Amino acid sequence: MRGVVKGSTMPVLEVILDPGDVLVSDRGELSWMSANVRMSQTTGQGASGGLFGGLKRALGGGSLLLTRFEASGGPGFVAFAAKLPGHIVEVSIEPGSALLVHRGGWVCGTSGLRPSVALQQSLGGALFGQEGFVLQRLEGEGTAWVELGGELVRYELADGQQLLVHPGHVGAFQETVRFTVTRVPGIVNRWAGGDGHWLVSLQGPGLVWLQSMPLAVLAEALSPYLGAGSAVAGGVAGGAVGGVLGDILGR
Repeated sequence: MRGVVKGSTMPVLEVILDPGDVLVSDRGELSWMSANVRMSQTTGQGASGGLFGGLKRALGGGSLLLTRFEASGGPGFVAFAAKLPGHIVEVSIEPGSALLVHRGGWVCGTSGLRPSVALQQSLGGALFGQEGFVLQRLEGEGTAWVELGGELVRYELADGQQLLVHPGHVGAFQETVRFTVTRVPGIVNRWAGGDGHWLVSLQGPGLVWLQSMPLAVLAEALSPYLGAGSAVAGGVAGGAVGGVLGDILGR
């Protein structure tokens, strides 16, 4: 099995499957595939299997069932198109070293992966704000492909090195990175600064992937052009952009 990322602004991941290879993805991720690829639904395997495992994934922004892809009678391929302008990155998952990914960021992976929800904080620390802060956990052994919005910035944090990140810009990080949710310092900063009330503290050691354009930021930037009271020209443009945004949000 090998993955090839095609395109630039709106990339497409094409995963080549040999007979015997098994690829799994969350519900609704498929864009197209060769005719000899067979699809089936599964609750997963190991710790991710069964109804309880499916419920845990659903809490993390995933689905109750996983889609399983296998090539029949020869090599085949499965393609996954990006939902937003950005990047699709390939990450290796090793036993005992999980990857935490932003909600909806996991595209697909090899069958040895176990996707679930990562709630390491208390409920109040893990879910907050309009969008909430929910992380998916990818553990087991294999290869995962993760979608990140906008430009991608990667940091390798040394032991004790710390980053403070707006929640929406957290893309993925290794489980060795400790994270806590903290308030933006200062009452005036929180209420008048326009940067929200919360930051995520990421403390090394480990790798961190940040995204420049999460869906929530894009939606907020477009919101002034989507109102019903816009001018005619603005309304036409807003209607077109709104239709595109509706398609994105509806996937």
